[in-house]
Amino acid sequence: MIALIDYRAGNLTSVRKALAAVGADAFVPAQAKELGSVDGVIIPGVGHFGATRAIDRPWVDAIRARLDDGVPLLGICLGMQWLYESSEEDPDLAGLGVFSGACARLAGGSASLSVKVPHVGWYTLQLSREAWITRSVRDGAQVYFTHSYVAPITAESVAVTTHGDSFAAIVERGSIAGVQFHPEKSGDVGLQILRNFVARTSAVH
Repeated sequence: MIALIDYRAGNLTSVRKALAAVGADAFVPAQAKELGSVDGVIIPGVGHFGATRAIDRPWVDAIRARLDDGVPLLGICLGMQWLYESSEEDPDLAGLGVFSGACARLAGGSASLSVKVPHVGWYTLQLSREAWITRSVRDGAQVYFTHSYVAPITAESVAVTTHGDSFAAIVERGSIAGVQFHPEKSGDVGLQILRNFVARTSAVH
């Protein structure tokens, strides 16, 4: 069973339908203690980084405990940004900090560049290394983005996308992964990403 964390900023219905399409069971826990027996955790999200304030200490502790047990975690869009230490969007609010660095606003919002922010639409993934989260995803595949802030390109980056700036589109370390785009809105490629996550949840048993 996969837990979808609800902090009132996530596209839970669409993510749940996409998971059902790949044969996975998902539920929305009402209390942090319900994470004790799950096989995987997904942090979906849209909107402002400040919304993650609702993931308070009991939830953080429960999520970290599952990570310590090797349970896979997937962050989607804002959920991926929350995996970092912080974001310029709400500098006083800490993220989970499982990936180093801070998320920043796309520089495409400056007058010197002609790209629009928010970054919305179908854009290309440039794969940079092999990873379980991108198994059977081809280099150059297109996925659907809608966001204004991005994560830095680091050793954990699996794929990058360019929109004014180049930024981390997919990251992975161990059983933790994040995608800046919305797999639930990205057609067959997005469903393959979710299949890979579901397969990882089975592999930990």
